[in-house]
Amino acid sequence: MLTDYLSLMWLPFLACLILTLIHGYLGLHVISREVVFVDIALAQVAALGSTAAYLVGYDLDTAVAYWMSLGFTLAGAAVFALTRTRERRVPQEAVIGVVYAVSAAAAILLLDRAPHGLEQIKAMLVGSLLTVTPSTVAKTGALYGVLGLFHWLVRRPLFLISIDPGEAHRRGLAVRWWDFLFYASFGVVVTSSVRIAGVLLVFAYLIVPALAGVAWGTRWGSRLALGWSLSATVSLVGMGLSAYLDLPTGATIVTLFGVALAAAWTVLALVRMASRPAAPGEPAAAPPMRGA
Repeated sequence: MLTDYLSLMWLPFLACLILTLIHGYLGLHVISREVVFVDIALAQVAALGSTAAYLVGYDLDTAVAYWMSLGFTLAGAAVFALTRTRERRVPQEAVIGVVYAVSAAAAILLLDRAPHGLEQIKAMLVGSLLTVTPSTVAKTGALYGVLGLFHWLVRRPLFLISIDPGEAHRRGLAVRWWDFLFYASFGVVVTSSVRIAGVLLVFAYLIVPALAGVAWGTRWGSRLALGWSLSATVSLVGMGLSAYLDLPTGATIVTLFGVALAAAWTVLALVRMASRPAAPGEPAAAPPMRGA
């Protein structure tokens, strides 16, 4: 039984690890930029592109559907890059929310005219993680490796714009151009990830590890390590639970991400309370009992 399970689940777990590496890093940028919902918005835009391809007769796993999805996503990336202004008169989260809502509504309208529309909506939300093929995992890993190298080579301007955009403007950086490159590379990742894991799981891989890393870590390196560890553990446990309890894998992992984040914040709050010095007049904590 265990051997059969491992033979079936090693490839989806490998796909999860690939998602963990790239999304854990991008999530820290997203948190720093305060555009938390940009992932789910771009994922929904990518899903809209796939839906449009499906409506005109192409299956979701075809090359035409992928390129249409990527084209829609790059258009969304251009919108986000152009709407980020130095004065920030309009919060970019508002623009992101509008893009998400319109894309979701448009996808529903298109699927209403397509046969098996409900099945396609489900596929967009939860993906096809368990049916991922070796070639898909290999191509996705190679693509994310190239994008990871790109981010490493241009890490200095991207880090500066994410952490201190005002300083980036003062140094004369072409912020909008760098923003477009960031969102475009982000969009390529999302387009590929949604085909594997669906909108909800992609969002969880991006945000939850980054939030846990920011809560516990003080530097980018430690935050990345914490986020990656949490994400890999949740993926492994989630797949095991879904197989044992016969539950949908994607929904199980997303739910466990929420549980893990709540547990991480609870433990952090308890640690801070225990380490907080006693206020004047407040009795100190009782010493531990002998033998405890």
